[in-house]
Amino acid sequence: MSEYLLDYRDAIRSGEIIAGQELIGMLDILIDDMESEEFIYDTKDAEFRIKFIERFCKHTKSPFYGKPFILELWEKALLEAFYSFKWSDTELRRFKKLLLLIARKNGKSTFSAALAMAEFMCGTGGVDIVCSSNDDAQASIIFEEINNMRERFDPKGKRTHKNLQGIYNLLDKSTIKKLSDRTRNKEGRNIDVGLLDEVHEMKTNVIGKSIEQSQSTKDEPILIMITTEGFVADGYLDAELKYARKVLEGTIEDPTLLAWLYTQDSENEIWQDEKNWQKSNPSLGLIKKPQYLRDQIRKAQHDKAERIFTLAKDFNVKQNNAEAWLLEEEYNNPASFSIENLHGGLAIGGVDLSETTDLTCAQALVMVPGDATKYLVTKNFIPQAKIDAGEIEDKKNYLEWARQGLIEVTDGNENDFDLITKWYVDLYQTFGIRMYKIGYDNALAKFWVKDMEDTGFDMERVRMDKYSLSNPMRLVEADLRSRVLNYGSNPITKWCFGNTALKVDNLGLIMPIKVNDQRNRRIDNAVAAIIAYATYQRYRTEYLSLL
Repeated sequence: MSEYLLDYRDAIRSGEIIAGQELIGMLDILIDDMESEEFIYDTKDAEFRIKFIERFCKHTKSPFYGKPFILELWEKALLEAFYSFKWSDTELRRFKKLLLLIARKNGKSTFSAALAMAEFMCGTGGVDIVCSSNDDAQASIIFEEINNMRERFDPKGKRTHKNLQGIYNLLDKSTIKKLSDRTRNKEGRNIDVGLLDEVHEMKTNVIGKSIEQSQSTKDEPILIMITTEGFVADGYLDAELKYARKVLEGTIEDPTLLAWLYTQDSENEIWQDEKNWQKSNPSLGLIKKPQYLRDQIRKAQHDKAERIFTLAKDFNVKQNNAEAWLLEEEYNNPASFSIENLHGGLAIGGVDLSETTDLTCAQALVMVPGDATKYLVTKNFIPQAKIDAGEIEDKKNYLEWARQGLIEVTDGNENDFDLITKWYVDLYQTFGIRMYKIGYDNALAKFWVKDMEDTGFDMERVRMDKYSLSNPMRLVEADLRSRVLNYGSNPITKWCFGNTALKVDNLGLIMPIKVNDQRNRRIDNAVAAIIAYATYQRYRTEYLSLL
């Protein structure tokens, strides 16, 4: 009889392995349950699968390609716990559901594939297995990993077969197929084993519930959810973790759920001692390289988006869907400049038209030969009706900014976009500032863009999505931190920078949104600056050569 679960807990007690309190709590519950009369602890099924994986499953990716899959102690302990607890009265497996929360690059896809391969070849026969995720591409990752292992296990296809529909065990009629949000007819299936990958991307429980419902007639169903933390607020993972933590606390009784959570006990410990990184990274040093995490931590200390992404994906620290982009000391640049000193300069424009009835911003980003500073000249526009309908404090600000010449107020209910064209013309006629390119958001811009082009300006469309805005937003942040971006102490621009949050996706791409999505907290000037930077990055070489 193996004792991997006890060995794992002893290694944690001795300090050989560093683990978080949530995992320790689960292990303590399991060890107590080993003595309970309610359960039988029989490791035979677990040992059989562990031996199969280590003997027949091979790694399919560099740098371990072709090598036997030798399970780590935490993996053996997990498998032993899941398969060994049986109900005393029925001798059926206790656990039906596994939630494994583990940081990225700890071998979770390979582990999932090996587990599915073991069920495929060692199960009771006629087993239907699904590899599932939010989209087909993600579902394919584990599916293809299983198939790669299958090909090495059965290279001549004597026992197994694959086609476009799935993978088949020719001897016992077990199958492996894919299921994603795009799959039609999610209901009506007869699933024995569900592998649900990257749960953090799921906004709803449609796929998970579809799998669970399909297993309602099974005595020993398996639903395995393997994921890192993510950025979807109040999504499927949040609900599952909330439930799992109540089970761990004892406020909800559910002996069929195995919550195996690799989490940090606090965010501060991440920055204080790298030994604590093992709490969310159990394969650190064997699969995941410590130097990789050191590099990520270094980047995170200088880049807000990197910090959010690293904490979520490498340490399972939940991040809000929208975090404030900059600290006040980062965007508050007291430096000013005289526009007369930019006379004859070459500029790149950025325009955020917003809505015709709202605040609009036009900017000119000017650089001077021999000076690394980027000077940001800004003009805002707002209709009188917007001021009249605004909050009292907002009204005072807008009127004061109008008196300072920072905002041009137009009569009526909507902005006159011709005034933006006139402002860019005035920049040239009064200060000799020529516009090389002007970036704009496509929304509401059709007729104004044509007018600008007829006037002689070269317009550049910048899409308002994470792919277009991620890199320029990072550059704006870096330039603000290093005081390279001088926005002339413009109070509206400063206000907008403070109102801007960044939204991070699963790939680490970012885009600007309002802090807490508050409608009266404007971000127009920050967006216009990012648009200008996006245009600058596209034409940097040509622009700098013309200075």
